[in-house]
Amino acid sequence: MKPRRRYHAPVIYYFEAVYRLGSIREAARSLHIASSAVSRQIQKLESDLGVQLFERLPKGLILTAAGESFAQHVRIVLQDTERVFSELEALQGLQRGHIEIISVEGPTVDLLPELIQRFKLRYPNVSVGISVSGSKSIPNEIIEGRADIGLVFDLQRNKELQQVQVSNFKFGAVVAPDHPLSEKNALSYEDCLPFPLILSKSQLSIHQQLLTLKERVSTKSSIIESSSVQLSRKFALKGMGIAFQTRIGIEEDILEGRLKHIPINNPSTIFSELGLYVRAQRSLPVAVDFLVREISHAIEQLTLEDSAANLASG
Repeated sequence: MKPRRRYHAPVIYYFEAVYRLGSIREAARSLHIASSAVSRQIQKLESDLGVQLFERLPKGLILTAAGESFAQHVRIVLQDTERVFSELEALQGLQRGHIEIISVEGPTVDLLPELIQRFKLRYPNVSVGISVSGSKSIPNEIIEGRADIGLVFDLQRNKELQQVQVSNFKFGAVVAPDHPLSEKNALSYEDCLPFPLILSKSQLSIHQQLLTLKERVSTKSSIIESSSVQLSRKFALKGMGIAFQTRIGIEEDILEGRLKHIPINNPSTIFSELGLYVRAQRSLPVAVDFLVREISHAIEQLTLEDSAANLASG
């Protein structure tokens, strides 16, 4: 959980804890106060607003429609408070706080570890949390304030998200160096069908790319399905089949010759779009802004490397 400094009326923090934890008792425990105090404050807030904010169910509390609206306001207020504290600390030469990143799996292998290492040298007192998730669930985590920064492939435009950076990476087949197709410079999906395939489950954006290809031609190939890019990578390393993805997440394997990435041209080159996102209209705290700019620059560099690698192989 993000460390929070108190600035607003206590009821704001009580409300946030209750909707986040779904329980008066758990909220009170996290706030180190009595359950009765939290319950009284929530009841008073509902009375003052003239609406019911929570539905009381046997398994806990859930937000009503009015509660959802109020919760969105609270999330924005608390995030902006963190920004103000960040700016005040920056003026004093201090920097503390927490940054929460949510990302698809690929960038967490090579891209983010290097960036976070450099970031921590500059901001040693800022803690960083990183969650790995599928593309479908990432937008809400940013919009609802549970994550500050998101990295996701092939995200549809959303007015509640600001796209800070976006780059296209070639989608391709991933094979071991001794695979029969490893010497090819480009492939069609049909070229892969005689061989065992390692496919992605629906949680991953890769699934949608493959679905478009699979609809064109049926296959009786031996298939392994996985919701993990790293598990698919392991299968490819063991020579168990052809995996499909961009070069993101297997950069080191390619560099050291453990895997080959061969672009899929079916009939033209297929791209996956890696985007960097924050909540729209949010003024970013100093440390978050610095990390966003560092990630943006790193994505630009990866795009250049991807283009150069594919020109060399072509």
